[in-house]
Amino acid sequence: MVVVGLTGGIGSGKSTVARLFGSLGVHWVDADDVAREVVEPGTPALASIAEHFGTGILLPEGSLDRAGLRQIVFNDPSERAWLESLLHPIIRDELIRQLRPADYELPYTLLVSPLLLETDQHNLVNRIVVVDVPVSVQIERTMARDANARDQVERIVAAQISREKRLERADDVIDNDRPMNEVERQVLDLHNRFLVDFD
Repeated sequence: MVVVGLTGGIGSGKSTVARLFGSLGVHWVDADDVAREVVEPGTPALASIAEHFGTGILLPEGSLDRAGLRQIVFNDPSERAWLESLLHPIIRDELIRQLRPADYELPYTLLVSPLLLETDQHNLVNRIVVVDVPVSVQIERTMARDANARDQVERIVAAQISREKRLERADDVIDNDRPMNEVERQVLDLHNRFLVDFD
């Protein structure tokens, strides 16, 4: 089974593009979803996080205060490194499990990950598709979507691999700064090529 990695900076529209592949019958796994699943209440990872950061990092109902944690780790590189060393191996194992669906006909699956190139997740994929938009568009879309302040969004963008480096690593690029019908056409063209290349 070929695994195609789909990545792009925050606010680039990865989820939209993933859903377009999904509408063509492609099985896809979102690393962000998996990252949430592995820290749900009752998981060993959440227990480790609460032990390290204190129970103040939990919301009243016992789930992780993701916004609070994000603020801590973006302001303290050593805390970010600690968190990544805990979570990345757990997330990787779960991604591998979910990328192998039973009774699946197509020759490829899709791993959707904003950190595909920043982590060892790129070792899980055979090909890299980058969803690309200008950085200014990333910032505006993320501010509108998440109601985050511009400086926080700019810090998140800065913490990710640069747009130029991401494009250098791409086998294919989807330009998501275009009308939706053009984005749909790009996805369909790639899908049809993958069906031939990976069969």
